[in-house]
Amino acid sequence: MSKILFVVTGADHWTLADGTRHPTGFWAEEAAAPYEAFKAAGHEVVVATPGGVVPTVDRGSLAPEMNGGQEGADRIERLLATMTELQSPLKLDEVDLDDYAAVFYPGGHGPMEDLAVDADSGALLTRALDSGKPLGVVCHGPAALLAATRDDGTNTFQGYEVAAFTNEEETQAGLADRAKWLLQDRLTDAGVRVLVGDAWAPKVVSDRNLVTGQNPASSVPLAAELLKRLG
Repeated sequence: MSKILFVVTGADHWTLADGTRHPTGFWAEEAAAPYEAFKAAGHEVVVATPGGVVPTVDRGSLAPEMNGGQEGADRIERLLATMTELQSPLKLDEVDLDDYAAVFYPGGHGPMEDLAVDADSGALLTRALDSGKPLGVVCHGPAALLAATRDDGTNTFQGYEVAAFTNEEETQAGLADRAKWLLQDRLTDAGVRVLVGDAWAPKVVSDRNLVTGQNPASSVPLAAELLKRLG
């Protein structure tokens, strides 16, 4: 079967407009649920982070209220415990895209801190898009698209349709008025077309080889779409 590259944030905080460090990392469900789907289909998963740091899970994403109750939270915790790949990530700048059949970026607020400005990640995203390989990005993961540029300075994903965490969802999550910038706005400013679905409901957008999801609830259907493309 195939190898799938998970590019995961290395940040453990998100710097807000007033300089406060909001504790964060990657969102548990957005990593664990696709991981479960890919592994069940027989694929190998390899994790890469900026600098090869062991990624931090957003503790808030493990709360029962974020997982449909205690049973769901316990299940996500058990899934994360099986993701041994998280403990030995590759350095993002040493990744060879040719080794992988697909690339996947989970979210959490962490990507707003590091991947949004990470040149290595931006270059990898540009290569992945141009390669035609399935490229999946979910929730706040599309912040990484902001670092992907062409030689002329335009965003690699200019003109693409995507789903991403919306202004409405950020507002309902209670952080919109404290953020330096909002993901939906910055993507729009970069020429990316954000298609907005109902808050917190699954929404997956496919545009050529790019498959994006709006929020945590979109991670499972996004994974299913990537699996279809892998055949």
